[in-house]
Amino acid sequence: MSTVDDSVRELLLLMPRLVGRAKRLPVPAELRGFSLAPRHIALMAYLLCDGPLTVNELAGRLEIAPTTASLMVGDLSRQGVLERAEDPADRRRTIVTIAENHRPAIEAWLAGSANAWRKALAPLTSEQRELFIGTLRAYEQAVAEQAP
Repeated sequence: MSTVDDSVRELLLLMPRLVGRAKRLPVPAELRGFSLAPRHIALMAYLLCDGPLTVNELAGRLEIAPTTASLMVGDLSRQGVLERAEDPADRRRTIVTIAENHRPAIEAWLAGSANAWRKALAPLTSEQRELFIGTLRAYEQAVAEQAP
């Protein structure tokens, strides 16, 4: 059994490789002209996994201010990547979705990561997956607390 320091060492060596590989996932040719950043990946992943959402729902899930989410959505909708539509149930709300003509490219872009996570998580029990995800969230929080 390893000590906490042994595990920290392994993770310090692993994390740069993990992040580096994730950054090298190629953006599909159809999306290269859109200047997509890592923050856009999470936004599009929510829309792919959860379906159409309001700007406020996206902001909450991304843990950013609604104005920031609105700027991101506005930028991507002007480029035709996202579509905004009036909520038929409440005309004051705007529903955001991925434009159908870009959906296949976005699905393909995110599929590499999703498939790798499926392969890594499949052998684990539900409790082990929850522990793993909880640990990553705790790490993210601890790093955020140390940021200046």
